[in-house]
Amino acid sequence: MALRFIGTDPNSVDGECPTVWFDKDRHEFVFQGWKADEELRATCLETGPIPPSEAVVRLPARMAQMIREACDVAERARL
Repeated sequence: MALRFIGTDPNSVDGECPTVWFDKDRHEFVFQGWKADEELRATCLETGPIPPSEAVVRLPARMAQMIREACDVAERARL
């Protein structure tokens, strides 16, 4: 697996580290975030089911630049 580390939340505290990677082999974004609480899950379920193999996670908006960088890596990987 060719995971490229993009970044970790600069305000992370003791293991609570939302993180962004890009998997160059699978051309997929990989996100580690805070688990959604039941209220958020319920709201998301209004749009459709969440399969057992998937999860809803939260990432802080301050990580927007890292997400943009991951998108740039994805676009370059497809060239």
